[in-house]
Amino acid sequence: MIQTKKMTNLKPPIIITLLLLVAGPVTYAQTTKPWNNKPCAVVLTYDDAIDADLDNAIPALDSLKLKGTFYLIGSSEVVNKRMAAWRLAAKHGHELGNHTLFHPCDGGPGDRSFVTAEVDLRKYTVGRAVNEIRATNILLKAIDGKSKRTFAYPCGDRNIGEVYFYDMLKNDFVAARGTDDGMQTATQVKLDNINCYAINGQSAEYMINLVKKAQQTHTLVVFLFHGVGGGHDLNVGLTDHSQLLHYLKAHEKEIWIAPMVDVAEKIKDIQKGE
Repeated sequence: MIQTKKMTNLKPPIIITLLLLVAGPVTYAQTTKPWNNKPCAVVLTYDDAIDADLDNAIPALDSLKLKGTFYLIGSSEVVNKRMAAWRLAAKHGHELGNHTLFHPCDGGPGDRSFVTAEVDLRKYTVGRAVNEIRATNILLKAIDGKSKRTFAYPCGDRNIGEVYFYDMLKNDFVAARGTDDGMQTATQVKLDNINCYAINGQSAEYMINLVKKAQQTHTLVVFLFHGVGGGHDLNVGLTDHSQLLHYLKAHEKEIWIAPMVDVAEKIKDIQKGE
């Protein structure tokens, strides 16, 4: 009774201060759900515009009403021959991202024997690279009618000589995906070089464990696929890919699964403090 009497004599500012000390930081709930009001985010990306995207990956995604990002090479024969299918994919909510016109890579580091002289980034000028990337944006807009999209660096190569060529393209894209692995919180993500996990033969268990880690750490995890069930030297098995998608669907209330452009827009807002 004595304590109650003392509390009632306290002035309102003192009472509020005591309540805050007892309750702890009020921002905790907000910081643990930054991803569209969910604890973590997953982006599924598919590179190079190959038949397996349209024949295997997109039907698997559509069957579960999940959305992915497909980074198209503008000169790909699969873009040319199956444009109606790409247009339908975009209509179903998948992002068509820019993976350049000819997929130029730096032919110098490591085993780059697959890089021919015509598409060796070391022989490019910055102007040529920028022009080809912008031309690919025009092509993509003709397919899906959209102006906002993201970019993916072929082979993860970001420099021409000493020049970081994306600096000239920041107004053309919402963000760019790299090839370095890692998970970040929304404030840690570098929008000009978003990290990802390149998948080549890894199991469903490996991929699901990455998602579980993102759930625990409230971070973004991006998957980089090429072939799904074949069609590319870099491949993920159909069953493994399917098991990952089914895990994501089963935990959709706790995981934001969205195209890269949507996630990058959200990250921009968070980093601006909006």
